[in-house]
Order: sequence, then C-alpha cells, then structure tokens
Amino acid sequence: MELLKAGTDDINDLTQLRLEYLLEDYGEVSNDRLGLIADSLPGYFSRHLNADLFAFLCRVDGTAAGCCLLYISEKPANPTFINGRTGSVLNVYTRPQFRRRGIAGKLMGMLLSEAGRLELDFVELKSTDVGYPLYKSVGFEDAVSKYHNMKFIIDKRNM
Repeated sequence: MELLKAGTDDINDLTQLRLEYLLEDYGEVSNDRLGLIADSLPGYFSRHLNADLFAFLCRVDGTAAGCCLLYISEKPANPTFINGRTGSVLNVYTRPQFRRRGIAGKLMGMLLSEAGRLELDFVELKSTDVGYPLYKSVGFEDAVSKYHNMKFIIDKRNM
C-alpha cells in the first residue's frame, strides 16, 4: 500500500476516482452530464492541485485504490477562524474491492496533517451515515450552529 500527496501526474487517477465517487453517491448520472464532468475535471485539477486543493491518494499494487480531497478557502477573519483559512473535505472514496483495509482512515490522517501544516483554523465536512463513524474516529465532532445550512441554486435556463 502506497499513500501519497497527489501531484499533476495523478490527475487521470483523481479524475477517474471522482467519477466513480459521483456515480456511487448520486446513483444515476446521465451520460451527457457525466461526460461534461469528465471533460472538466482534468483542467480543474490542473489549475487547483496543490494551490487551494490538496489530494491524497492510495495505490495498492500500482492501482489507485482511494483518495480524498482538501479544499482550502479564505474568508475574512472572525472569532471562530482568526486567520480566515479553513478546509473542506471532499470526495473521500475507496473503490469497493479495496474497502475494509483502513485506506480512508489513513488518507484522512494525511489530510488532517496537511491541514495542520497549512495552519487552517478548522476542517469541515458533510458526512453520510456510512462515513460518520470514520470521521468521528479521526476526531471530527458534530457541528452545532445557530445558523441554517442553506443554498440558492442559480437557474441558468432563465439567464
């Protein structure tokens, strides 16, 4: 088992793992949408990798077995994030044939070490029920806030 911080040579593996993650997470994705996503990912990774996005990869016998992503954002400081730099965990994924070997936990350890090296104020994530025990085991706590988690979806058809 090889654990590494991904570089530009790993973009093809990161792209494939991201697509597999999305298919598993969303269930069905139309071929048109999947094609658009597949076309956009290599450029995205090229622009962001090791700038504001850090990827951690596990290989088993040369095969990409799993990965996780740490996206860094910077906001104006406030009492809960003094330096304004926070991290979001994305795309924690292990291919089915490699599960139950501790890969996700090891990758999360690398991700959290990188977050410490980068002096982030905190790292956050959204967890599925399946991933929840893993994240609790590496030290994540349930976030409690007086704020509601909301979003506004831009309807590009009416623009």
